[in-house]
Amino acid sequence: MKFKRTYSYALWSAVYLTLLSVIVATISYFVIVKHLGIGAVIISIIVLFIISFFIIQYRAEHFIYRRLKKIYEDVSILDVKDLRRDSVTTDIDKLSKRMQKFVEGKRMEIKNLTERDSFRRDFLGNVAHELKTPLFTVQGYILTLLEGAGNDKEIRKKYLERANKGVERLVAVTKDLDMIAKLETDGLKINIEVLNILELIQNVFDLFEMKAKKRNITLKFDRVYEFPVFVKGDVEKIEQVLINLVVNSIKYGKPNGTTVIAIDSYNKSKYVVRVADNGEGIKQQHLPRLFERFYRVDQSRSREQGGSGLGLSIVKHIVEAHDQTIFLKSTYGEGSEFSFTMEKAI
Repeated sequence: MKFKRTYSYALWSAVYLTLLSVIVATISYFVIVKHLGIGAVIISIIVLFIISFFIIQYRAEHFIYRRLKKIYEDVSILDVKDLRRDSVTTDIDKLSKRMQKFVEGKRMEIKNLTERDSFRRDFLGNVAHELKTPLFTVQGYILTLLEGAGNDKEIRKKYLERANKGVERLVAVTKDLDMIAKLETDGLKINIEVLNILELIQNVFDLFEMKAKKRNITLKFDRVYEFPVFVKGDVEKIEQVLINLVVNSIKYGKPNGTTVIAIDSYNKSKYVVRVADNGEGIKQQHLPRLFERFYRVDQSRSREQGGSGLGLSIVKHIVEAHDQTIFLKSTYGEGSEFSFTMEKAI
């Protein structure tokens, strides 16, 4: 039967100390006692103690170092170069703390990898669902037309219009996915220039005036602005942010409600743009995940309203690409306010 590692260590340490003791005892008997007296014997004992201490210390360090080196060699994620012999110690508490710190770091890495893997699975599932629904819809209408329904002009027109809506949704999802991919890989260039944010907001209001009227929602500023408000940013990208936020406020706002945009001073170098509505609001448990791709508070209603489910994620990416911050405040049943900062041009 093989000895335990600690028994082997103890055995060889005992052998070395025994040999050393025999040598010292022999020298003490034949030389020190006969010629130098008792004082020399005491000195010999002290020397023996000191030598024994260093032997035990060396042996302990050597034993621990070899064991740890074997662990580092066995575990592929550890680099044996990181292990220094002079750092090995018989202080078990210190060694335990070092290993605990290492294990905690690896635990955090595993947790992050697990979260990423979960997010990847959710993302792939959501993408498949977002693409599958309109694809099957388009396919269904086309097959119906091919099977003979196309002979009826009225049915043909109705089915082609419905199929076209499915294609439009596919195009919207594809464009949004492409934009997010570019934003996340730094492939989307931000062209910073001076722009009048009030003019840009008014353009967005004009663009969605008819959409808002269908739900009897009023789009307006919080007050009359006597002078232009100039900020620095990419005109197209900031317009995309405003479009996504305004469209969301129309989709989820209450009929006969309002969407109000305000521009206030955030600090000496920044403005804050606020987009607020008096719609249904968002429950607190949904707020931390609202900017995730494809995350929907109400799945059934979101499908009804249309859209790719990527709007708020795109907003967050664009704002952060400008080195700015986005905020969200919402009270369920009362409304929501999305706001983001912009650098002052003057």
